[in-house]
Formats: sequence, structure tokens, C-alpha cells
Amino acid sequence: MPHVLMLGPYPDWDMLPMEASYRLHKLWEQEGSDTLAENRNSVRAIATRGELGANKALIDALPNLEIIACYGVGTDAIDLPTARERRIRVTNTPDVLTGDVADIAVGLALATMRRLPAGDAHVRSGAWAQGNMGLVTRFHGKKVGIVGFGRIGSTIARRVSGFDVEIGYFDRSARSDAPHLFFPDILALAAWSDVLIVTLAGGASTHKLVGAEVFRALGPKGFLVNVSRGSTIDEPALLDALESKIIAGAGLDVFWNEPSIDPRFAAIDTVVLQPHHASGTVETRQAMGQLVRDNLAAHFAGRPLLTPVA
Repeated sequence: MPHVLMLGPYPDWDMLPMEASYRLHKLWEQEGSDTLAENRNSVRAIATRGELGANKALIDALPNLEIIACYGVGTDAIDLPTARERRIRVTNTPDVLTGDVADIAVGLALATMRRLPAGDAHVRSGAWAQGNMGLVTRFHGKKVGIVGFGRIGSTIARRVSGFDVEIGYFDRSARSDAPHLFFPDILALAAWSDVLIVTLAGGASTHKLVGAEVFRALGPKGFLVNVSRGSTIDEPALLDALESKIIAGAGLDVFWNEPSIDPRFAAIDTVVLQPHHASGTVETRQAMGQLVRDNLAAHFAGRPLLTPVA
């Protein structure tokens, strides 16, 4: 059996077939042991998760590593230059989670603008008996700006089109297959938008791309939704913008220092928080795990990978 180093656990429906097919070295169970050092020459594959990645030190420690299979789309935590230099193949799990991430983006926009958590609390607390909840902001008919127009961004555009909204987007270049307004400047898109939905990939090129200037352009009636990576947002600037009412509110699934997020978020009643759970449905997680296993099986059988990372 090929030796596979797992950096974190997968759901049981993946662990059982993984254990049947590979000799697994479970790094999360090996703290304080020399298991990695003892098996470093045997490991041919890493099975990781998006937030765990695989850094240079780990890759360098495994001289016979052939493939890194990532459970998730984001590969910014994987040292791709080192993998490329070593000719180590990398796979991820795109497409299978696109629909769920688009769904949660729309859900966060609705929850934030219509203040759904506040409405729930108003009913549960009994406050409704003392008076009606304050008025909120509608979603339909608004201008929706999408920052990043790849698989997820374009799917969000299809989702929100049913709400009779105007759609604009920012990306490296205009998409010939997109009928929506293209903005080559993110500040111009923010100034145009009523709600700005961030779907950027992580990495150095997008680090803190959405910052104080974007929030000022979005303005006191504008809302932010982030379903991409915490690194794409200047989080201290976002907190300042929320606390100072520079923007109207935010719906956030990702954070800079998750899961130990800045405690200032908990005190802000115009923000809706989610635990990086956009792809957290049974259907999608099963499909993600299957794709990881299919990529590993293809590699060890000498077949083409299903979803290689360039």
C-alpha cells in the first residue's frame, strides 16, 4: 500500500476507504512522536485540507513525495513553488463546492440586509410583544457587485439574477461570456454597489485587496459579503468600518485568524458570522472527499489526474 501522510482528519465516510487503500500516517495523532521522521522516506502522498495546506518545511522533509491532494479549493496554504520545483503534483476539489458557496453568499446577503438573526432574536426574546422590530433594507432590485468572477463569482451572478438585481463585477479582465457590467477598478465597483460580494482566490496578489478605501467607496448604505478567504480583507479596517458605520453591515464566512477570530466582531450587531462553512453540506463534503480519493487513485494507477492544480 502507498504511504499517505494526512495532516488532519476527514469525515468517517472518507477515512474508512482511505484506510482500506493506503497506509495512513495521521499527523494530528502524532504530536510529540517521531512518526514523521521514522516514515519520511516512505511517504509518497500528502492528503491535506485547504486551511492546513503543506508548507515548504514539510515538503522538504519528504524526499519521495509525489502528490499533494487538497480537500478544498484554496491552495494558498500549499507551497506551490516548492511543489513545482520538486515536480510534485497538486490537486484540489473545485466545482463540487461551487454551488454551496454561491448559496451561502446569497444567504449572507439576505441575512445581513434583512437582519434575519436580529429578527430571530426579537421573536425568541419576547421583545416582539413590546413592539415591532425596526425596518431593514431590501435585497431585490439592488446593485450587486462581485469581486472576482471565476467559478463561484459567476455562479453567484446566476443565483442573484432571480432577484431582479443589477450585477457588476471586478476581475483581471472582462469575461466575454458575461452580460454584466465589468469594472476594471475595484473602487469604482464598490462605489456603484449596494452589496459587494467577495469571491477572490487567496494568495499574495489578493492580500488585503479589500480595505479601507473600498469600504469608504461602498459607503454607509452598502453591505459587504465575504465567502473567499480572510486574507482578502483588511480585517482591522473592516472592523473600524463596521464600528464607525462607514458601511451598513457585513456577512462573513471567513476570517483572518480563524477560528480564533477578533472578539470585536461579536459585539457588532450589523454583522452576520459563519464558521467558514460555505461548503459545509453533507452532499458537497462527500463529493469533495470522493474527488480527493479519485485523484490519489488516478495518480497511483498512472492515470491522468481529475483536477490538477497548474
